[in-house]
Amino acid sequence: MTAYQDDIHAIEALTQQHGPSWDAIDPEHVARMRAQNRFRTGLEIAQYTADIMRRDMAEYDADSSLYTQSLGVWHGFIGQQKLISIKKHLKSTNKRYLYLSGWMVAALRSEFGPLPDQSMHEKTSVPALIEELYTFLRQADARELDLLFTQLDEARRAGDETAVEFLQSQIDNHETHVVPIIADIDAGFGNPEATYLLARKMIEAGACAIQIENQVSDEKQCGHQDGKVTVPHEDFIAKLNAVRYAFLELGIDNGIIVARTDSLGAGLTQKLAVSQRPGDLGDQYNSFLDVEEITEDELSDGDVIIRREGRLLRPKRLASNLYQFRPGTGEDRVVLDCITSLQNGADLLWIETEKPHVEQIAGMVDRIREVIPNAKLVYNNSPSFNWTLNFRQQAYDLLVEEGRDVSGYDRGELMSAQYDDTELGRLADEKIRSFQRDGSARAGIFHHLITLPTYHTAALSTDDLAKGYFGDEGMLAYVQGVQRREIREGIATVKHQNMAGSDIGDTHKEYFAGDAALKAGGQHNTMNQFT
Repeated sequence: MTAYQDDIHAIEALTQQHGPSWDAIDPEHVARMRAQNRFRTGLEIAQYTADIMRRDMAEYDADSSLYTQSLGVWHGFIGQQKLISIKKHLKSTNKRYLYLSGWMVAALRSEFGPLPDQSMHEKTSVPALIEELYTFLRQADARELDLLFTQLDEARRAGDETAVEFLQSQIDNHETHVVPIIADIDAGFGNPEATYLLARKMIEAGACAIQIENQVSDEKQCGHQDGKVTVPHEDFIAKLNAVRYAFLELGIDNGIIVARTDSLGAGLTQKLAVSQRPGDLGDQYNSFLDVEEITEDELSDGDVIIRREGRLLRPKRLASNLYQFRPGTGEDRVVLDCITSLQNGADLLWIETEKPHVEQIAGMVDRIREVIPNAKLVYNNSPSFNWTLNFRQQAYDLLVEEGRDVSGYDRGELMSAQYDDTELGRLADEKIRSFQRDGSARAGIFHHLITLPTYHTAALSTDDLAKGYFGDEGMLAYVQGVQRREIREGIATVKHQNMAGSDIGDTHKEYFAGDAALKAGGQHNTMNQFT
């Protein structure tokens, strides 16, 4: 007996209790609707996906080749199509997640219009997008199961018991499109109470993993831009605690916190850390400041002074009232940030780097793992990197190191298409292809994501269509570049009415009204041209 059949029997018993007034209720139809709506609340999703991530983290600890991946999405439909594509091509969603990017929320989902990644967008848009994503993923489940139920009914009518048994097995073992979302809460959108309140909304919407960064909330910048300002560790720890309390309050005891450090590219701090004794966390943070030693006679009105080992040190303060760190301290600050975060409740790390270089990342992770042996990273395979240029430069330098002849290459012009089909170009592309595998094996990267890919793909595909449709190709640009490919490659959106729920609606109308149902999917529906 399967869960689906158990549900049918349970509903049969329920309808019998209510007598003739429930005669119109078909127990199998109810069982189907329940199967199509497996997750009733966002908290059910958060718990289900947290369990998945914890399992995946344990499997990665045992075998670094079992890393996980995601793509950033900015709309429920985009996330839905990504998961449908994964199931179609790869047959399973195992170890494939979604990433919710604060950058894309700011750029694409704010009522103010496009905004820079500076936490200026409405914070309520973040949980709203999480809820939207899971609404579309659950609809993908409903659509896929509706197709299976339709095929099951046809097999029954045809008396094909083999097909019935096969389809019943597919229904019983249906893999949901619902997967973990790693959701960006930026720097927490305010004080720790504000962080807690937003985290709670995100978890209630279904988030099992929340990523938070150690920048100042009201000075937050994109990780790949200049002007980043970090906070002392105690401030960041308070926000880690706020997120953990939100998880625990809502009963998601194994929720995941991703602690991001921007210290590699952040040269500024808004305030000095509080230090109670030499060598404590505050003292370590302040030790990275760019200071000058002065005497008491050199003190000026308004000076801020740190006393260390009997010396008076004046931190260099900018006109913005920010303090700067000494150049070259970024990696040391990253290592301290990461160790401190893991020692204070974080589960995963995110190190924002200025380039994709496995050994650079590994050098920092090696130091972190001296203290926290199972430290793991979420890494941003960012479109802010020029991947072609970076890896061609790495390939060039490798050839030089090996004593190879590089006279045919101009290191300053390596983006040129003339190098696409050269030894250097092929070597660089192979290093890009294996970057995720190599990074997971060497640098402790548990999860690889691309933050903004669907922002770029939407722009690129729209450019292709606009160029042809408004040019000489006219309608052929759409037919040849879009529809013909959809048909031949089995892209579900070619039947856009079905994707939008028209067939599910017809099924429900038939459940509710029987033969009297007015359905949209009749013989004159033009979608029949794609059968």
